Amino acid sequence: MLSAQSDVQVDTPEVRVTEWRLAPGSATGHHTHGMDYVIVPVTAGEMTIVAPNGERSTAQLAVGKSYFRKAGVEHDVLNETATEIVFLEVELKP
Repeated sequence: MLSAQSDVQVDTPEVRVTEWRLAPGSATGHHTHGMDYVIVPVTAGEMTIVAPNGERSTAQLAVGKSYFRKAGVEHDVLNETATEIVFLEVELKP
């Protein structure tokens, strides 16, 4: 699987904003979120989420429909569709 592309746009003592681009067939790689975070979809699409135990689920993204998650989330995010997925990840630093 291809690696997703990330671009840190803002990194201050308070917040880090990263743009993520997942081309078709790409993935972020398994990771654990160390901070609370907000996802802001830039494109609509469907992401596949893979939990550490291998359990798979899907997440629907709608443009501008943000969602919040607490620190500690562990997963891999895959794009198994035919179109690019783009979102902003806003991490809230303690």
